[in-house]
Amino acid sequence: MGVHDHLRIGVAHEDDRVVLALDGELDMASAPALQRALESVELAGKAMVVLDLHKLEFIDSTGLRIILAARKRCREHDQELAVTRGSQQVERLLSVTGMAEHLRTVPAPDEMRA
Repeated sequence: MGVHDHLRIGVAHEDDRVVLALDGELDMASAPALQRALESVELAGKAMVVLDLHKLEFIDSTGLRIILAARKRCREHDQELAVTRGSQQVERLLSVTGMAEHLRTVPAPDEMRA
């Protein structure tokens, strides 16, 4: 199974934000793909970067590190980083590590349309 088989990243542009929808597993093997997506020029100029975690099934410490680095990078570029709720495993890891307290949680794009 290749990296692209276990993490897919969809990019959607909205008025003031760009949403990166993560589908699958964010771990040591797939983290570089997310890192590249976060460093893309496509994200420049948007007030907010949203990581849509609702289809993310698994995250490990490498994935957490990428999210923390994304938060720092967004701050350096006068952007806000936000996340949507993830699977039970993802939410538990964010909570246990204390990261949930440092990340703004927003509704998933499909929840905003409902």
